[in-house]
Amino acid sequence: MAANAPSKKAKVPRTAMPEQDPKVRARNFQEVALGYTAEMARIEAGRCLQCKKPACRKGCPVEIDIPGFIKQIVGNDLDEAYAVLRQTNSLPAVCGRVCPQETQCEGSCIVGKKGEPVAIGRLERFVADTYLAKTACETLTGGPACSMARDDLKVACIGSGPSSLTCAGYLAAKGIPVTVFEALHEVGGVLVYGIPEFRLPKGVVRQEIEAMKALGVEFRPNWVGGKTITVPELLESGYNAVFIGVGAGLPRFLGVPGENLIGVFSANEYLTRVNLGRAYKFPATDTPTFPAKHVVVFGGGNVAMDAARTAMRLGADKVSLAYRRTEYEMPCRREELHHAKEEGLDILCLNAPVEFIGDENGRLARIVLQRMELGEPDESGRCSPVACQGDTCTLEADMAIVAVGTGANPLISQSTPGLETYRRGYIVADAATGETSIPNVFAGGDIVTGAATVISAMGAGRRAAKAIADRLLGPAAGQPPEKTAGQSAGA
Repeated sequence: MAANAPSKKAKVPRTAMPEQDPKVRARNFQEVALGYTAEMARIEAGRCLQCKKPACRKGCPVEIDIPGFIKQIVGNDLDEAYAVLRQTNSLPAVCGRVCPQETQCEGSCIVGKKGEPVAIGRLERFVADTYLAKTACETLTGGPACSMARDDLKVACIGSGPSSLTCAGYLAAKGIPVTVFEALHEVGGVLVYGIPEFRLPKGVVRQEIEAMKALGVEFRPNWVGGKTITVPELLESGYNAVFIGVGAGLPRFLGVPGENLIGVFSANEYLTRVNLGRAYKFPATDTPTFPAKHVVVFGGGNVAMDAARTAMRLGADKVSLAYRRTEYEMPCRREELHHAKEEGLDILCLNAPVEFIGDENGRLARIVLQRMELGEPDESGRCSPVACQGDTCTLEADMAIVAVGTGANPLISQSTPGLETYRRGYIVADAATGETSIPNVFAGGDIVTGAATVISAMGAGRRAAKAIADRLLGPAAGQPPEKTAGQSAGA
């Protein structure tokens, strides 16, 4: 009987996630996925095999006890399920929405070997949303941290994205006071300025931040790391350790003629105007974005998808996404590509821009595209795009959005003597601890690895936090070492 259990559960279909109709959601900023009901969650949780050696947990960069929290869903104890999640994950409502579960926990799920994997991300979202909706964060995180708070220690985190928030949450739970310095006027980093409302509602991020405030974390917006405050100044003012989690927010451009025309934006600028500036709420907010009817987005990652789907929702008549490889090579999540195509995104694969052409007023009017073909694989394993000489076409467009990657902002490295960096200005950090070339200065996330996922940044923040806690409080007896999850140290 037991031998047949895995195959029987593998044959149970995965519980579909309710979603807005594509034609409706393509013109609003409400969340696309509507979430599980309690009954849906229990049915899906029942598909879990409760493996004694769960491969799903090894596939998670922060090593969530996945069978543990799913078991509590089956038993209808959602408070305990949330408590299990928060043991290792400071942002479960966020991770349940934006993590690439298909290549991590769900990609390692045993049930998925003979059928569809357990919908771990959807269950994580369900638990977090249900718990946070009760505004009960303080019942889990308030008392214990306050009772053991150390007034002789303090740690600073520069940046308030996922790596810093994870680091801060871990340390605060250990009783170490943490201050988070954020350059912008709103806390949350890329979770607020980069990811659109329809994928990650700002209210969800605010709830997660409130849970961290309940732990005692102090947030200071409008402090620019490397300018308003520097790493040496923080150490000199008595902080025992500093964690650098500023991300990689310096946009890259294409280097083709006409890129400075009115109507050509980096994805960073465009999404920040819409998300942080709340342009998606115009005219309720007095912050409109650039009006456009024919939009072309360049890139194939999640940021490109976010920009394209945002342009649709802001009223563009047509939105195209030009990518120099094929759909197969696109690094975006398959779910995001599927949703975008459902909503009407026009995909122009094997095309690369060679010129932006403006009108008499310096505004973008047309884009010349070069036809490409795939050559030999490059160092990333993807086939290199090769130009088909003489094969071009011209598109009418009044907006172009460039989403071809980002680099390291040099403010921190330029203001921190002795901080070692490597290619493109990324910080060199130990893969296991996150410590940099300066003692008691740690770093993690995109500023170390280059642009990556939210959950990988969180994993880096957690490893650094453990190393900081071990140094300030002494090694925690009986705690296993943190996994590195492939985090590059840059050296």
